[in-house]
Amino acid sequence: MSPRLRFERRFVPTVAAAAGVALTLALANWQLDRAHEKEARAAQLAAFAKDPPVHPGAGEWRVEDVEWRRVTVRGRFEPRYGVYIDNRVRQGVAGYHVVMPLAIGERQRYVLVNRGWIAGSGDRAKLPEVRTPGATVEITGLAMTPSRRFLELSTRVVEGNVWQNLTLERYRQAVKIEIEPVVLLQESALDDGLAREWDPPDLGIDRHYGYAFQWFVLALTIAVFYIVTHVRRRPEEKAD
Repeated sequence: MSPRLRFERRFVPTVAAAAGVALTLALANWQLDRAHEKEARAAQLAAFAKDPPVHPGAGEWRVEDVEWRRVTVRGRFEPRYGVYIDNRVRQGVAGYHVVMPLAIGERQRYVLVNRGWIAGSGDRAKLPEVRTPGATVEITGLAMTPSRRFLELSTRVVEGNVWQNLTLERYRQAVKIEIEPVVLLQESALDDGLAREWDPPDLGIDRHYGYAFQWFVLALTIAVFYIVTHVRRRPEEKAD
């Protein structure tokens, strides 16, 4: 530091700056830890993708046994319990995701299957018809739990069998059947006119790194601001 400058340390601002830097650094490191956790999850998902499909059977499934794995199951679709998830756009065309339960085994348990996308008819009062096989089918799909993070701008989130978003809790309240704790994103082909093009899961890794960078910048900003505001020019000595 220049001999003409001096650093004036004051107790309250020093404690506040130290606390601010410590907090922002802790938050930055927490975001980095979250990013590393999700990188490990991404590697796990990549490994799962190479594994053969699992066959969980007709008993109650455990989420930890099937989530993010490809699952093969046999059963019969129940169109009367199907729902249309609204505002799903494919190649610039508005439409729906068709979610329908598949009855599995003799215990009358069901697993929800997102069968794919269908274009809207242009008249919201008239839903597009979906071809559904009446016989037992074998379905392979990626097992996932629907996200609860979504924005709903209207209180009319359910209008008959047209829904804004799907959660398992919402479905259980609306349809009194026993469903498994995951939804299958159908991959196997059926002659039903539905498009099945699933985006890879977005784990938000880049978002965590972005947040960490912002917290590191804020910590640096607090430190620089503290130093700059506590440096004073030494008073000039008067000549005799």
